[in-house]
Amino acid sequence: MSFNIATSGLNAITEQLNAISNNIANSGTVGFKSGRAEFASLYAGTQPLGVGVTGVTQSITKGGSINASGNGLDMAINGNGFFVVRGADGTTAYTRAGYGQTDSSGNLINNLGMYLQGYPVDANGKLQVGSVSNLTISSGSIPAKATDSLDFTANLNANAEIPKTTPFDPKDSTSFNDTYTTQVYDSLGREHTLNQYFVKTDDNKWEVHYYMDDQEIKGPAASGGYPVEFNEQGVLTSPTGLTNLKASIPGAEDLSIDLSYSGTTQYGSDFSVSKNKSSGYASGERTGQAIDEDGCVYATFSNGERLLQGQLILANFANPNGLSSQDGTTWAQTASSGAPLTGAPGSGLLGTIKAGNLEGSNVDLTSELVGLMSAQRNYQANTKVISTNDNMMNALFQAL
Repeated sequence: MSFNIATSGLNAITEQLNAISNNIANSGTVGFKSGRAEFASLYAGTQPLGVGVTGVTQSITKGGSINASGNGLDMAINGNGFFVVRGADGTTAYTRAGYGQTDSSGNLINNLGMYLQGYPVDANGKLQVGSVSNLTISSGSIPAKATDSLDFTANLNANAEIPKTTPFDPKDSTSFNDTYTTQVYDSLGREHTLNQYFVKTDDNKWEVHYYMDDQEIKGPAASGGYPVEFNEQGVLTSPTGLTNLKASIPGAEDLSIDLSYSGTTQYGSDFSVSKNKSSGYASGERTGQAIDEDGCVYATFSNGERLLQGQLILANFANPNGLSSQDGTTWAQTASSGAPLTGAPGSGLLGTIKAGNLEGSNVDLTSELVGLMSAQRNYQANTKVISTNDNMMNALFQAL
């Protein structure tokens, strides 16, 4: 019986050594999760039969270190979740190895050629949340877009005096209080200058004069300006909506810009601009791609613009350790893991994306080497039991 017990020990320790050697071999594998052989004693009633291995459990929920990779399309998950990838045969798998690259068609794939899954965009660049498919990064150029909106927020100095020089003249700095310049674009992508001149007319009352390329855009006031008013707390009361500015551009479509002064104030401090955001841009060629921490994938262009191409999704499971391991550091869903719960990175209990990084193996080499030495001692002890049992049996046969 002792011979059989020692043999079961050798078999169990062999499986333990297999798990340890696999961990050590994959200590440098991106996204790898270590495994551990679980021992259990064996009995027939009260009669001991030795030891067995009930299975090799994975430490999937234990994260590895996140390290910079130098590739902007590589990704690491900071927190819970798995990348969802789909093979050419349509099978779905899950991985923490966020290798990223594009194929000849612009599809976002990993190092195994599997397609990363996410929410695509429609023809207008709007995310189609709820529809999951391959993500494709456009390789074409971006056409010019005319400026059609301008968000402008500033503080006008309540201590300013009414200019003594009248009427307003853009060439005479004593006829206005402050000025600000914004660059806008026409339908051909050509750059133009929009100048705003702020003139105080009374307590809490101002006029703004607009000039496009030194050509006046006439306003409703007799002076040609647009009135702006504040209450006694310095809060903007007029205009409450958008101010539409129209300008004729030779050789291009007429510009129509909706200007918002939302948030503009009048306090007793110097004139300052906190927001000057205009739409529109010149044409540009694609220069690369970028991924935000919420998984949004963008194509970047030479004109400084970037266009949304889609959003990666992450999946999580009720029991991640119940996933089944596959080649290439991927896992498959099982009955033990439960069904995947998918969503955008950063939502719910899902982690965020760190682009340009990869998650390393979570193997603790020191612990594995200590386990290796312990397994070696256990192996030697069991072989000693077998050797002793053999010597006793030989002595018994010789005595007969």
